[in-house]
Amino acid sequence: MEKQSLLRLPAVKARTGQSRSAIYAAIQRGEFPKPVPIGARAVAWVESEIDDYIERQIQRRGAA
Repeated sequence: MEKQSLLRLPAVKARTGQSRSAIYAAIQRGEFPKPVPIGARAVAWVESEIDDYIERQIQRRGAA
C-alpha cells in the first residue's frame, strides 16, 4: 500500500495556481478533488489526487 500525503489549502493553491474561491467552485462543479476532513474545522487534499488533477489539466491543453 502506497503512503499517501495530505496537502493543506495553501499548498494546493500554490501547486494549482488557483485561488480558494476557484478551487471550491470547481469542487462544486465536480471538476476538482474533494477535500478530506482532518479536524473539526480543517480539511486537506490527497496529494496524488491533486497530482492527477494537474496532469489532466496539462493533457487537456494538448487536446485543445
